[in-house]
Amino acid sequence: MPVNANDQKQLLSDMEVVQRIFDHIDNSTTDMGKQSWKEPTDNYRSKARLDAELKVLQSRSIVFCPSSALANVGDYVARDAARVPLIVVRGLDGVVRAFRNACRHRGVQLANGHGCARALVCPYHGWAYSLDGSLRSIPHEQGFPDIDKATRGLVAVTCFERNGLVFINQNPLANIEQDIASIPKLIPDNYRLLNSATVIVNANWKLYLESSLEGYHIRQTHKSTFFPVQYDNLTVVEVFGENSRVAFPYQSIEGLRHKKHADISVDGRLTYVYHLFPNVVISTFPGCMQVNVLEPIDASTTRQHTYLISAIGENETALLKAVSQGQNFAAEGAIEDLQIVLSAQRGLLSKANEFLEFGLFESAIVRLHSHLAKEIKQVNSVSE
Repeated sequence: MPVNANDQKQLLSDMEVVQRIFDHIDNSTTDMGKQSWKEPTDNYRSKARLDAELKVLQSRSIVFCPSSALANVGDYVARDAARVPLIVVRGLDGVVRAFRNACRHRGVQLANGHGCARALVCPYHGWAYSLDGSLRSIPHEQGFPDIDKATRGLVAVTCFERNGLVFINQNPLANIEQDIASIPKLIPDNYRLLNSATVIVNANWKLYLESSLEGYHIRQTHKSTFFPVQYDNLTVVEVFGENSRVAFPYQSIEGLRHKKHADISVDGRLTYVYHLFPNVVISTFPGCMQVNVLEPIDASTTRQHTYLISAIGENETALLKAVSQGQNFAAEGAIEDLQIVLSAQRGLLSKANEFLEFGLFESAIVRLHSHLAKEIKQVNSVSE
């Protein structure tokens, strides 16, 4: 869908964000949205609604993984995206490509998870594909006299790299540039993959995503973790295209009060949470960044793919240890968020609420739901 021209503005500089945070601290305020939102609880429970959301995921450019997850020739990531099995691989020419993860012989998936290979070989009968997707060899090829190998390569899906991220798009008619025009360069070129993980969350993907997008819950949910080092209900919320950035300041930001502009570094002073619509969250932490891709499995189950990336070298053990300690602390808060999300998922079963209420402190969540509703309506109108 077209993006409002008012949403195309540039994100604030770090210094501008810090100044806005100081204004909020001094005045006991926070950023507030212009509207509240009532999201029907059926939209978290309905199979039909989830199917509509999956159509949105299949119709637009979405983040598949950071580029650093495919750093070397032959590196691949094979997993579902909006329920479609895909394999994304870096070719001999350095180009990242995506294919539907199915052998052209009997449809068996070529790989699962991540790894590195010089060719994609089917585990069933050994049909082999080059990294550009072309069919390279067929064992006992004389048994298939009618096959034209030039026409039986893997089925490609639109794939491209931009600003340190790998995007895929399953809609051949999509306007790729429109989908990503507002996304700035978020990941520096020198970042590498530290680790990756996949977990199953027994909750609707939107319930899980919502827990990342507001600071209204910090004091109550994170009494002994985040709240002692952050603030109660103090965030700076910005928009870019259909996306949002939420800044969560740490109390250590006070150390920047009298710094010159040239001396400002917000690393370790605040966390930026970027929501890349619809299902990706990128968070900054001291010395590293975390890329989370949320894949809906069903209305009450989500698969989360997490990539931890950093510019710290393999031999910088002290810095890596500090990152590990910081991530352990962040994980404690994430567990608290997860417990709340699982409780909210169970709360849906009570049928106490016809809708969930989102107020002016939760504008990034309002933005998620309003844009999702618009895109569902657009996708449905195209398919009719």
